[in-house]
Amino acid sequence: MLLIACSNTNQVQKLIDDNSVIKYQKNTNQHVFQNLYPVKIKDRIYPVTCEQDCYPQSIEVQCQSKAENCVFIGKNEAVTLSTGFEVQWLGHASFHIKTSSETSLLFDPVTKQFDSPVGFAHWLTGGIYRNEPKKWLSEQQLKDVNAVMYSHIHYDHFNKSDIDNMDRDIQHLVPLGFAKHFDNDRYLINEMAWYSSTNIHNTSVHFVPANHFSGRILVPFIYNDFNQSLWGGWIVEHNGKKLFFAGDTGYSKHFSDIRKRYGAIDICLMPIASYHHEENGDWYRYVHLTPEDALVAADELECKVIIPWGYGNNSWKMGDKSSHSPLLRLLHMHKKMSSSVPLYILNEGERVKL
Repeated sequence: MLLIACSNTNQVQKLIDDNSVIKYQKNTNQHVFQNLYPVKIKDRIYPVTCEQDCYPQSIEVQCQSKAENCVFIGKNEAVTLSTGFEVQWLGHASFHIKTSSETSLLFDPVTKQFDSPVGFAHWLTGGIYRNEPKKWLSEQQLKDVNAVMYSHIHYDHFNKSDIDNMDRDIQHLVPLGFAKHFDNDRYLINEMAWYSSTNIHNTSVHFVPANHFSGRILVPFIYNDFNQSLWGGWIVEHNGKKLFFAGDTGYSKHFSDIRKRYGAIDICLMPIASYHHEENGDWYRYVHLTPEDALVAADELECKVIIPWGYGNNSWKMGDKSSHSPLLRLLHMHKKMSSSVPLYILNEGERVKL
């Protein structure tokens, strides 16, 4: 089903078809979304958990101080996939993807801090603040972008100042309930349900589930939009090859569901950070992957290569020990688990064609 509406000057389409899945919380007076497999946080079962010595130093990661301000200097495993996808990691959750036919896509582009006034408030109080990326797309590269895909509305994944700098003929693919967060300025917005699909030129794009939550609260308890917009990941399919961007997510059965629907995935862009917290570790892990969770999920997806993200010198380090502790844990657990899925590690700003 395709519903078209105009929100002042924005054009909004809702993409819901026979394959789509929408899950709302019961006993609520409004549409409040929930995960496909909700369980009590303490009852979530994880196949593998690193218990001790999880962050050993690595000769492949060169740091200015302990797990901080680092560069990966190791040699990536040889991967020959011939997918035609070119992947550039721009930092945190931001990626630039190009297909062999020059279709240009962006995932979760955020170059600055949180949108004002929230970012300014964090700066004043010494809260969550990042080192801003030094490498980004040129003005011409931004003009060539065909579509931007957002995983959810959290401030580190959706930044209004970034989209304000883009041409208005770019398609914005977003989860259901997301369009109301755009300013009214002639944006082309496609709201999508889980497992709905659309085409960008000759490239198929599918919105898929994640185990997370949403909210963009300005003043807690006065304006509460908790879970009133959906969250998820994306599959980009071109010439029979598939690239998966997981979005922010914890581990659940949704990974095996995605594999059943779309088959084995060629390139998996997997988050490996923001799972650690001294007091709220169970909650953080419930909605974020540990490195070992990401490796288990990659097996279930039958990924042919993993490109990790979420850590880094330009990350916000939300729930992390340090900028590169997640990468150190990933390298350690990849060996300990004898994972057969190759890793391809990028430093922020780097690109690879696979």
